[in-house]
Amino acid sequence: MAIFRVFKTPRHQKFEYRPRYWDPDKEALEDRLKKFEEGKEKDPDAIKARIASGFRRQGRGGGNNTALRGRYMFRSNMLLLVVIVALLFISYFFISVYLPNFMEMFEKGGTI
Repeated sequence: MAIFRVFKTPRHQKFEYRPRYWDPDKEALEDRLKKFEEGKEKDPDAIKARIASGFRRQGRGGGNNTALRGRYMFRSNMLLLVVIVALLFISYFFISVYLPNFMEMFEKGGTI
């Protein structure tokens, strides 16, 4: 066997890598289009399935509304923070202004 290798050298092995690209948005669109084509007929079960899949897709935050949702959440959180700070300032004001009057009234035991 070694004699045959003297006359014929082994060739190198080639590594062929073919990268694949997978676009989940495109696949989801194709699935929706296929379901839409199937649901063109007036089948009530197909209509129910299409509506249910739309609700599921919205619930997961699918589509292009994720950036918009993030902005709305940030705005909501900032509004909540402003309200909390305003309530703290108002409560501090009432405590600093009216608490001495209440304490004085309770010490005397009088009425308003």
